[in-house]
Amino acid sequence: MIEKKVIPNEILLAEVRRLLDNDQEVIIMAKGSSMLPYLRSERDSVALRKKDDVEVGDICLAYLQEGRYVLHRVFALDGDKVTLMGDGNIRGTEHCTKADICGTVVRIIKASGREFEPGKGRIWKRLLPVRRYILAVYRRILRLI
Repeated sequence: MIEKKVIPNEILLAEVRRLLDNDQEVIIMAKGSSMLPYLRSERDSVALRKKDDVEVGDICLAYLQEGRYVLHRVFALDGDKVTLMGDGNIRGTEHCTKADICGTVVRIIKASGREFEPGKGRIWKRLLPVRRYILAVYRRILRLI
């Protein structure tokens, strides 16, 4: 049996950032509900790579000025400024610069082991006005599982 170890985010993600800066691919497990329904906490994993540039719709690991990391989707770009928003969020956004983007998700690894390339979330973005209701139903279904 594999022993699970928990490493504080500030230590783990700083090392992830270092590896990404050295052109390595890194796989981390998703944690938290901010990317529901696309990523499920402590079930799904993501493979990250450093990219030359980011696009709207990319899921990125970003370092925020508050000293924390988030794995959220690029919601908007304005020159060097990046607006991020988790798929499971209905209002909250974060802001950073392109230089603060540590890596971009290149593969999603579901709990079943199935892997696929991430989409850009265009339809989900358009559903923002009704996202609250969709997420409420989804979370209720998750509680039943």
